[in-house]
Amino acid sequence: MNSTRKLWVGLAALLIASFAVLLWVGSEVHRQAPPLPEQVVAEDGRVIFTRKDIETGRQVWQSIGGQQLGSIWGHGGYVAPDWGADWLHREAEAILDGWAKRDTGADSYKQLDAATQAAYAARVQALMRPNTHDAATGTITLSNDRADAIATVGLHYQSLFSADPATGDLREAYAMRNDTVPDAEHRRQLTAFYWWAAWSSVTERPGEKISYTANWPADELVGNTPPPSAFMWTVFSVLFLIAGIGLLGWHYAVNHGDEMAPVLPKSDPLAKIRITPSMRATAKYFWVVIALFIVQILLGAITAHYQVEGQEAYGFALADILPYSLTRTWHTQLAVLWIATAWLGMGLYIGPAISGHEPKFQRLGVNFLWACLIIIVVGAFTGQWFAVMQKLGLEHNFWFGHQGWEYVDLGRFWQWFLFIGLTLWLVLVGRALWPAIRNGGESRSIVSLLFLSTVAIGLFYAAGLMWGEHTHLSMVEYWRWWVVHLWVEGFFEVFAVAVIAFLFTRLGLLQTKTATVAVLFATIVFMAGGVLGTLHHLYFTGTPTAVIALGASFSALEVVPLAYVGFEAYHSWKMGRATPWMQRYRWPIQFFIAVSFWNLVGAGLFGFLINPPLPLYYMQGLNLTPNHGHTALFGVYGMLGIGLMLFCLRGLKPDVVWNEKLLKTAFWSLNIGLAGMSLLTLLPLGILQLNAALEHGYWFARSAEFMQQPIVDMLVWMRVPADTLFSVGALALAWFVASLWLAPRREPLPVAQPSEA
Repeated sequence: MNSTRKLWVGLAALLIASFAVLLWVGSEVHRQAPPLPEQVVAEDGRVIFTRKDIETGRQVWQSIGGQQLGSIWGHGGYVAPDWGADWLHREAEAILDGWAKRDTGADSYKQLDAATQAAYAARVQALMRPNTHDAATGTITLSNDRADAIATVGLHYQSLFSADPATGDLREAYAMRNDTVPDAEHRRQLTAFYWWAAWSSVTERPGEKISYTANWPADELVGNTPPPSAFMWTVFSVLFLIAGIGLLGWHYAVNHGDEMAPVLPKSDPLAKIRITPSMRATAKYFWVVIALFIVQILLGAITAHYQVEGQEAYGFALADILPYSLTRTWHTQLAVLWIATAWLGMGLYIGPAISGHEPKFQRLGVNFLWACLIIIVVGAFTGQWFAVMQKLGLEHNFWFGHQGWEYVDLGRFWQWFLFIGLTLWLVLVGRALWPAIRNGGESRSIVSLLFLSTVAIGLFYAAGLMWGEHTHLSMVEYWRWWVVHLWVEGFFEVFAVAVIAFLFTRLGLLQTKTATVAVLFATIVFMAGGVLGTLHHLYFTGTPTAVIALGASFSALEVVPLAYVGFEAYHSWKMGRATPWMQRYRWPIQFFIAVSFWNLVGAGLFGFLINPPLPLYYMQGLNLTPNHGHTALFGVYGMLGIGLMLFCLRGLKPDVVWNEKLLKTAFWSLNIGLAGMSLLTLLPLGILQLNAALEHGYWFARSAEFMQQPIVDMLVWMRVPADTLFSVGALALAWFVASLWLAPRREPLPVAQPSEA
C-alpha cells in the first residue's frame, strides 16, 4: 500500500470514528438535557408558568433577534446581558431582600452585617440548587418565597421589554428599542423562558452536585463555581497541546523536505487555461462579494456605535428603523455570506479550469445560482426586519422571519432555499471536476479531496435543518455548531487547502506527488481535532460532563497545526518569489501569508485563550469571544476568500495591468485595521470584563453598571481609527475590482518561452 492510499484510509477511519463519537454525544445531549416542565407551581398551589409559557416565550425571544440581543447560556450578543445570568442573580437578590425585610425590616440584605449575609447566602443556595422537578408529573415545585421573587423579577423584565419610562435608561444601555415586545402576554411568556434558562443554570442534575449547565454562569451568591472537571480537563488540554506540537514537530523534521518542482516553468502555465463561458460568468459572484463586504462593514459600524448610543446615532432615532438586534444580525450573517460567496465563486471557476471541460448548460447553472443567492439575501433580510419590528407574528416567524440563532438566523424557508442552492453548486462543481477524477493522473488525489470537500460543503449545511420550532435548546445548540464550526471552519478549510495545493501544482511550482501527500496529511491533522473540537462550544449548554472532557481534549488538538503556520507563511512567500512571472500573483499570495499570520494569532492564540473549559467558564460571552471571532473569521477565512478571489480575477482579466497601489492599500489597511480593532478595544475590554467576572461574578461583567463605565466608552471610541482604516482598505479593494471592468489598462500577454533542452 503506497503512502497516498494509507493516508486516504487513515482519513476515512478518522472521519468515521470522529463522527460516530460526535453523534453519540448528540444522543447523550438529547437524553440528559435540562427538562422542560409541564408546569411550575408554588407550594401554596399557585401556577407560576406552564410549558406553553416557556415554549412561547422562547418563540418571542427568537422573534426579537434571539441571540443577537443579549445571550442565553453565554451564546449571543454582548451589549445586553446574558438573560439567564441576569435573571439568576436578580432572583437570588429578590429572595434575600424579602428575607431581610421580613426578618429585620431592612430594605436590602446588603444592609445586614457580613455574618448574616453569609448565612443568608447559604440559605438561598439551599433553596435554589436542589432539583424539585418531578419527572412523573413534569412539575417543578418552588417555595412561596421563591415564587414571590420570580414575580418581582418578572415585573422588572415586563417593564424592560415595554415602553415604560421607568426602565428607559436601562433599555438604552442594553441597545433595545422602546416597546421591544409590544404584546403584554408575550412579555409575560418571555419571562418564563428567561426563568427556565436561569433555573437550568443553578439546579443540580439528579444525583450530582453540578447544575445542568455545569455550574455556569459564575455566581458565588447561588453557589455557581467551576466544577472539578473544568480544572482537570483544562490541565489535560494543555498536555495534549504540548504532546501534539511535539509529535507534529517530529513529523515536520522527518518529512518536510523541499517540495519545489526541480524545473520551474519559464512562463505562467495558468495563462494557457481556456476561460470558458461559465468561468467568465463567475465574475458577478465577486462583484457581489465586494458589495456584501462593504454593507457588512457599514452595519458593523452601526452595531458598534449602539454600544455608546443605545437607541440613536448622533441624534437620529435609528433604533426605530434599524434596531441593534437587526444590524447585528445582518452584520454577522453577511460575514458568512460574502466569504461563502467568494468560495462558491472560486469553486465554479476552478472546476472547468482543472478538467478543461465545460459541461452543457454550465453557464446557465452558474447564472441561475447567482440569481438564487440574491433572492435569498434580499428575502431573508426582509423577513428578519418584519420579525424584529414585531410585524410578522409568531406563527410565521420560524419559517420566514428570524430564527434567533447566531449565524443561522435565516427563516426555515430561506434555509431550505439556501440548502437547495448549495446542492446545485455541488452538482455544478462536481460535474465539472468529474472528468479530471475519472482520467486519473498524479493530481487525482488532490482533485478527489477537492470534490469531497465540495460534497461536504453542499450537504453538511443540512445540519441547520435538523431542529424544529420547538426542539430543545440544548439540541438546537448542538446542531447549530455543526453548521458554524464544522461547515464554516471545517470543510471550507479543507476545500481551500486542496484548491491552493492544486493552484501551486498547476503553476508548476510544486511536485504533484509531494503536494498530494502534504495536503492529505494536513487534512488528517486538521480534522483530527476539528470534528470533536466542535464540542468546546457546548461545555455549558445543558450538556453532560463528557462534553467537557472530549471538547477540551480535541479542541486543544485543533491548535496544534497552528503552531507551524510559520512553515506555511514561508512556503507561500517562497512560491511568490520562485520565478519572475509569479509577480502576477503577488497579492493573492500576500493574502495567503496574512491567513497564516491570523491563523496563528486569531485562531491559535486568541482561540486557545478561550477554548479550555476553565478559562471559558469565565470568558464565554465576554468581549474576548468577538476578539477571537473577528481575528479568526475575517483574519483567516475572509483573507483566504479575498486571496482566492484575486486568483480568479487574474485568470478572468489576464491582460489587465493591476493597480498595485490599490491592492497595497487594501492589504495593509485591512490587516492593520483588524489588528487595531483587537488590540485597542476588544482585547482590553475583554480583559476588564474577565477581571470583573472573577471578582464579582459573570452577571456583573455583562451588566449595564459595568458596561456603561467611562473606561468602556473610551475603549469603544478607541476603535474608530482602526475601523476607519479597515474601511479604507475595503473601499480600495472595491475600487480595484471595479476598475478591472470600468477602467482597465491592458498589456499584451507574455509569450511562452520554450523550455531549455
